[in-house]
Amino acid sequence: MPNIALVGSGGGERAMLGLLGSLVQLKKCDLLDCILYLCGTSGSTWCMASLYKEPDWSTHLNAVLKDIMERLGAKVSLQDAWTKLHKYHDEPNFSLTHVWAVMFVSMIVKEIDENTISNQKGNHSKDPYPIYTVIDKQYKQKKLNQDAWFEITPHEAGYSVTGAFVDSAYFGSQFKNGNLIKKQPEIDMLYLQGLCGSALADKEKILKWFWEKIRGKWDKPRKEMFVSAQGLLHERRHDILKQHTLTIFENFEDWFETSEKGASFISILNDIIRLLKTWTWGTTYNFLYKMEEEDVRLSVLSEEKTYYEDAGLLNNSPYFPMLRKERDIDLIISLDFSAGDPMETVINTSEMCRDLKIPFPEVKLPRGVSEPDDFYLFEGENGAPTVIHIPLFNKVNCDGHIKEWVKRYRTFQSAYSHDMMIDLIEKAGENVKNNKARLVTAIREVIEKKKAKAC
Repeated sequence: MPNIALVGSGGGERAMLGLLGSLVQLKKCDLLDCILYLCGTSGSTWCMASLYKEPDWSTHLNAVLKDIMERLGAKVSLQDAWTKLHKYHDEPNFSLTHVWAVMFVSMIVKEIDENTISNQKGNHSKDPYPIYTVIDKQYKQKKLNQDAWFEITPHEAGYSVTGAFVDSAYFGSQFKNGNLIKKQPEIDMLYLQGLCGSALADKEKILKWFWEKIRGKWDKPRKEMFVSAQGLLHERRHDILKQHTLTIFENFEDWFETSEKGASFISILNDIIRLLKTWTWGTTYNFLYKMEEEDVRLSVLSEEKTYYEDAGLLNNSPYFPMLRKERDIDLIISLDFSAGDPMETVINTSEMCRDLKIPFPEVKLPRGVSEPDDFYLFEGENGAPTVIHIPLFNKVNCDGHIKEWVKRYRTFQSAYSHDMMIDLIEKAGENVKNNKARLVTAIREVIEKKKAKAC
């Protein structure tokens, strides 16, 4: 049998529900059993976290879907969120990722999941093997994009291309020269979802996006006024944040009846303000610290801590972990739930792989496609896997109304209503249903190619 990987892009709740709808339809089409790996970025990992709570979820997916939909109709209480944030605050590497996980991600996925990924070992022999992806911020900043990809699975966590890994139960523990210095509690699934979905972690990218939005739309006096205001805020931000802290505390005064709770609240807010000033996300002890490893950059080995963030900030679909030689992938099925250009992820991957001499099909498509087809196939040659790319909203399942669907399901908005969730799950499922024959044909061709190669 060929090794087939299904990769889900980022896209917040849109990606979470889009992947869920696609998997449900793959099951109905008797194709889910063909998938060996399920790899996600950002919002797709939120779907994965929900599924892999249930052992062998693919054998009773309809029941799992019902449970997920019921949960998404509930709410996480403010008290539960505060209790969880308080627990996170006691951890040694408290960062904005913890805050993001509690205050945003839990409000979308509607739960505080304190299970750990290593506890999933042995529970999913009938399911695709799950791979969660993030990137190393330092590698990305140094333009070492091939080394930036980092994956977390039930068995190990580490750099996909470099090949340096640690047992996932020890990811986040303190190491020096390959020796365990101090075992830290394993990260839980809520934090992992926050880490994978930390789309705001790159301050430079946010500022660039914001400036592009206002550039050309304001006249010169307004731009100058904005820049002046920005500078003033930068100079006075400590005083402003301090006053904001006091205002928040006054609003919550009745909630924190005891001085102990009040002091704890102030302590957490002060630390959050400090982290906001430095924009610190994804702080993690570096398991490679002070090791002597030829395949790892010296700059990484010298840092006691490293910083991880949403992989979508580099490329919004996790192709690179699937290109590890050990995985020997024959076919990648890419489900793209991205905002913006629906072809950008596969084009970017093709270009990066060409530069890095990593086998990947050549993708000759224009950028900025506004009305994509619902199925693209890029034939693999010379050791490259065949790649199928399926954009969520396309001219087949949207029937000329792509812009309306895109506008309805933005990445950053309040949680979707029940009707919106049902519509999106069905819309994503249509892409699989409409292309079942093409998927079957592609799988058969890959099987024949693998047989011929073995002879």
